[in-house]
Amino acid sequence: MPEASIEYINFDKLISESISEPLVTHIYTADPSAHVFDGKIYIYPSHDVESNVPFDDLGSHFAMEDYHVISMDSPGSKTIDHGIALHVQDVPWAKEQMWAPDATEKAGTYYLFFPAKAHDGIFRIGVATSSSPAGPFTPRPAAIQHSFSIDPAVFKDEDGSYYLYFGGIWGGQLQRWRAGEFIAEGEGPLVHLPADDEPALCPKMARLRDDLLEFDEAPKDILIIDENGDPLLAGDTDRRFFEASWLHKYQDKYYFSYSTGDTHFICYAIGGSPYGPFTYAGRILNPVVGWTSHHSICSFEGKHYLFYHDSSLSKGVTHLRSIKMTELEYDASGNIKTISPYRE
Repeated sequence: MPEASIEYINFDKLISESISEPLVTHIYTADPSAHVFDGKIYIYPSHDVESNVPFDDLGSHFAMEDYHVISMDSPGSKTIDHGIALHVQDVPWAKEQMWAPDATEKAGTYYLFFPAKAHDGIFRIGVATSSSPAGPFTPRPAAIQHSFSIDPAVFKDEDGSYYLYFGGIWGGQLQRWRAGEFIAEGEGPLVHLPADDEPALCPKMARLRDDLLEFDEAPKDILIIDENGDPLLAGDTDRRFFEASWLHKYQDKYYFSYSTGDTHFICYAIGGSPYGPFTYAGRILNPVVGWTSHHSICSFEGKHYLFYHDSSLSKGVTHLRSIKMTELEYDASGNIKTISPYRE
């Protein structure tokens, strides 16, 4: 929901009408990336903290410093906080803003992919490893070569290939890479965005090297197209990509889902390859309380679940969010049924 509407919300009523409860309440968590490892659900969220930094379009108030791993034996079971899995002070190349992470597993090693601002103020993506899905994780001394922007999401395909999806505009700096290299701040944080009648900025992806520690190819654009095969335009803010990439597979099709950012929808598009193009297909989640919306999709024992967050527990404080989950359903044609996070 837009920030301006928060003062008009009855939060006690809203909380009672939420379709799901926060999974943890002793800390604030957001951007949940959920996976099943060893028969359990493991969630890799960002860890929100009070920053006392004013709200701005660059997300400076999102000043997260570390990651906690949350696990559940099954949907609806007790959640376990495994403590700090990685702290920014342990990452030699990172200075601040440990934003939305993701994780995967290969040959008994667990890999945590995370964005952070480097000491030069540019967002990069790093990787850390552990022998346990709960961590703690040991970071590589340098960020992934040629990585940039935010919101890494890793996808393992059925042939054993791993791909990393990433990118976010505004504070995620994606607009500053339009020329193939970082463009300095210049005239303002949003000046390098395309015009409304130009194609929207694309999320990025790259296949990972066999050891999952570096890219195996140069990052490529992920093209999201409309029903006529044309790229979505930058002015199509209800459908175009903003941040929060996620890829999953259902009935042999690839579903690329993402947040529209300032219009507050989680949308999805469908394609025949992990490289796309992806044809816009609809909305997964309607707006939540709080400025951001970020999600993941995970299957457990034959059912599908959407993991997301909102700011209802903090009574609308944008940077103090709480992770949630709810069942996700497909119709007979493979379309995802739109979820409303609050009962009417």
